[in-house]
Amino acid sequence: MSSQQSVSAATGRAPLNRLLARLAVRGAAALMILNGAAGQAAAAPSGSAAATARVRPEIYAPVTLQTDVSSLSAPERQMIGLFIEAAKVMDGLFWQQAYGDRDTLLTSLKDPAARQFAEFNYGPWDRLDRDLPFVAGVGPKPEGARFYPPDMTKEEFEAARLDGKDSLYTVIERDARGALKVVPYHERWSRELGQAADYVEQASRLAADPGLKHYLELRAQALRTDDYQPSDLAWLDMKQNRLDFVVGAIETYEDKLFGYKAAYEAYVLIKDLEWSARLARYASLLPGLQKGLPVADKYKAEMPGTDSDLNAYDAVYYAGHCNAGSKTIAINLPNDEEVQLRKGSRRVQLKNAVRAKFDKIMVPIAGELIAADQIKHVTFDAFFADVMFHEIAHGLGIKNTVDGRGTVREALKELDGGLEEQKADVLGLYMITKLNERGEVTGALEDYYVTFLAGIIRSVRWGATEAHARANMVTFNYFAEAGAFSRDAATGRYRVDVPATRKAIDNLSTLILTLQGNGDYVGVKALSASKGVVGPQLQQDLERLAARNIPVDVVFNQGTAVLGLQ
Repeated sequence: MSSQQSVSAATGRAPLNRLLARLAVRGAAALMILNGAAGQAAAAPSGSAAATARVRPEIYAPVTLQTDVSSLSAPERQMIGLFIEAAKVMDGLFWQQAYGDRDTLLTSLKDPAARQFAEFNYGPWDRLDRDLPFVAGVGPKPEGARFYPPDMTKEEFEAARLDGKDSLYTVIERDARGALKVVPYHERWSRELGQAADYVEQASRLAADPGLKHYLELRAQALRTDDYQPSDLAWLDMKQNRLDFVVGAIETYEDKLFGYKAAYEAYVLIKDLEWSARLARYASLLPGLQKGLPVADKYKAEMPGTDSDLNAYDAVYYAGHCNAGSKTIAINLPNDEEVQLRKGSRRVQLKNAVRAKFDKIMVPIAGELIAADQIKHVTFDAFFADVMFHEIAHGLGIKNTVDGRGTVREALKELDGGLEEQKADVLGLYMITKLNERGEVTGALEDYYVTFLAGIIRSVRWGATEAHARANMVTFNYFAEAGAFSRDAATGRYRVDVPATRKAIDNLSTLILTLQGNGDYVGVKALSASKGVVGPQLQQDLERLAARNIPVDVVFNQGTAVLGLQ
């Protein structure tokens, strides 16, 4: 590969276009799609007759999801039970969105390992190996999951004149004549959503904190109506709550056709008051960091809301989308661009889940692939900070295209999720670097950078169909070309170069923010095609991790019995 290509804020649009043209050419010649979680060769594309995955539940390390609940009041304990019941409804709805009838699939699988693996994946496709089928005869996973008719083409959808077709909260079906029609979520799943809303309303009546009570009341309404904005605003207003419940149709990653449709999920959370107090000051620094971004002024003219906050929680239950395949360890919500600009967002760090992945995955990866004298720089505190500032960085940059065509999400369609995750990674490092210079973040930059590299390798193993993994593969290759790290051929270990990493962070930040602000779908696709690839050497290194039986992700043992609430 060639040396680093960078685009500064002053270079202008023409050099950017020339860069992207070169990337597209390289991508066409070099496209070897990001491989599966255990380092299997990408011999055939997903959906081809030869493309199959093996049953491998062993790639998930079991983790008991618990925390100390002894200080909770009796009503709070009841609330957790009600939250978990509502979360189970979200779990069933996500099965319907992702695959279809859960029970029919699981009953048909006589092999216990296959049945367990299907439960981990919410269907018969391996989410950490390019969504390849591991059950004979099921065929490829539809790009649009079950949000659209399986025989619908992109062209048919785009030509259809239907109000609400690109809404986050509608499914597309065919009417009796075979024409496309729009069905709102709250109509399609009215029974299930009504049941979940009842649980949430019961919990609201037990809530002692007024902010939490108000949020839960509005969230129950949102489940019944698909109008989430009032409850999103109320969620940001509540500050004193000990418990939290994130529930509803939220992320759009499951829709790989357009990235329009939101998937159901839920988290039941207990706030860590001590850690939250330590983190509180960082959210207030967002406006100043936005002004300093290494990009032309028009790409940072939007100012993030100042009502954002940052908290650490222990997660006690995951359901639906967030529990499928790779497990979320931090969230930044709401996704609503209007809410973010008006009030900001809440960054939630799932401390016990972060610790589980660090201990079971990050430490073994570092021991195998990081230079011996730099292993000491892979620390839990640095990993927690990298994750935390990734989520904070979602609030930086630009939400609407600079030419007034609409939101970045609308312009980039199914490519938005991957680029947004890459932006958060790189701007998270940018924030750490700047705050370290000011003394707001302590410790050596080497800790954060080396830990970040180990984290990239960790998430690359999730496969090409996972947005975070695609994003990290692009970053990995960009940083490699920039000399941010090197690989010792004799030892097979990676070494970070701190000055080169700092330069690469600034240059890649500029490129990503420019692509987003321009709503440059073609440019993003070219970048992904060129750099979202696994080279032969990295492929061998991933296979080394698989040979050492290092887990790819975790799976949770969770519920009221685990928490001692039964």
